Amino acid sequence: MVNASGRPVVGLTSYLERVRTGIWDMPAGYLPADYFQGVVLAGGAAVLLPPQPAEPETVGPVLDGLHGLVITGGYDVDPAAYGQQPHPATDQPRAARDEWEFALLRGALERGLPVLGICRGAQVLNVALGGTLHQHLPEVLGHDGHRAGNAVFNRLTVRTAAGSRLAALVGESTDAPCYHHQAIDKVGEGLMVSAWDADGVVEALELPGDRFVLAVQWHPEQSLDDLRLFAAIVDAARSYAGRAG
Repeated sequence: MVNASGRPVVGLTSYLERVRTGIWDMPAGYLPADYFQGVVLAGGAAVLLPPQPAEPETVGPVLDGLHGLVITGGYDVDPAAYGQQPHPATDQPRAARDEWEFALLRGALERGLPVLGICRGAQVLNVALGGTLHQHLPEVLGHDGHRAGNAVFNRLTVRTAAGSRLAALVGESTDAPCYHHQAIDKVGEGLMVSAWDADGVVEALELPGDRFVLAVQWHPEQSLDDLRLFAAIVDAARSYAGRAG
């Protein structure tokens, strides 16, 4: 059931990194506020899901309490998950986060829980379904236009696939804040590409059909004046809650 406020509960995965705050310097689970603000502004109730042991006894009860799942941005997926050796520019693996998010995603897909992937989240979805990644786009494209560095988000125009769920949400094209040096290479089983940029880089994936499973390579949380993607996951979560209730 939807909670008493009428807001469906949407879980967002988070980082597990060393954080300094005041006199404290310690490992912490955290997520930039823009992500959960997007869910709240769109009418959902946000719950953070820090990495923890990816055991069925943990994953199942966590998913039982959710109506939707957002797999957020972050460090690179371990290339071993798609059968490759790491590129020198690839981040050191965050094994706990990888295992946690893959387990949450598998459980969500099994139960038909709505899923929105953001940046790393699109890559997690693709790898989980047997796809692979370009580990360093500048070597593929010859430029670093998808990640300017120094926390500066580049704005790229992406075009959507006609008839896709994404096209129904944002139209034929949209202005996308991007910050990624990796991208989809081989597309995972059952997924369709629903957006590309001018370089031909895959910028969105989705599962065809009635289930809401959509992932974008860009960062919609950087443009909270445009809540269409957050509204879509919240609406899908509300529908899921209605069916579950």
